[in-house]
Amino acid sequence: MTDTEPKTPSLTGNLSDAEIEAGRLLFAQACDFVWGADALSQLPEATLPEVAFAGRSNVGKSSLINALTGRRTLARTSNTPGRTQQLNFFDLGGRLRLVDMPGYGYAKEAKDKVEAWNTLVRRFLKGRVVLRRALVLIDSRHGLKPNDQEILTMLDQAAVPYQIVLTKADKVKPQALDNVRVQTLAALKKHPAAFPEVHVTSSDKGLGIAELRASLAKLTEY
Repeated sequence: MTDTEPKTPSLTGNLSDAEIEAGRLLFAQACDFVWGADALSQLPEATLPEVAFAGRSNVGKSSLINALTGRRTLARTSNTPGRTQQLNFFDLGGRLRLVDMPGYGYAKEAKDKVEAWNTLVRRFLKGRVVLRRALVLIDSRHGLKPNDQEILTMLDQAAVPYQIVLTKADKVKPQALDNVRVQTLAALKKHPAAFPEVHVTSSDKGLGIAELRASLAKLTEY
């Protein structure tokens, strides 16, 4: 790593080789789309631990899922914000479910549709008993926005543990990236349900992917 490349803070301290390998093995397993729900009444049975991917529209949720699983087209990606319009469930080797959620805050859709998506996301996050963790994705180019803060506050109130994942780190200069990370860390001090560290990723370059896999693999151990 050169001095000009961004350093990736670990969410769990210094990860061992064994932990990195456990993450690699978990995400090397078959991962398949198993369910789509656009209403709480359509949710699949709660039988496996789940990790939810939340974030503003076009923040890179689908791209991150594809990078974690090593698939190019598992989760649908698009340059058009708002394409994910339901809760999409992916089964990872019968050990973990990944949940790609509708992006929030996309203003170009009809207001009633946006509100319906936002309500679905909030109610799912508050009430899903097998939800082990929520990943709140933040675009490294923009940092936390007011609608991100709303989600963080809601997760605090629901006592849902969550961690911040900065996406698209390859599109930001190292100093600007570090500034966003520091500012985000400072903001997290006000949020009791948040992990007190920020994870930096680039789905395109693979930055931080192995470490995030290792972190998520730990959720299958209990």
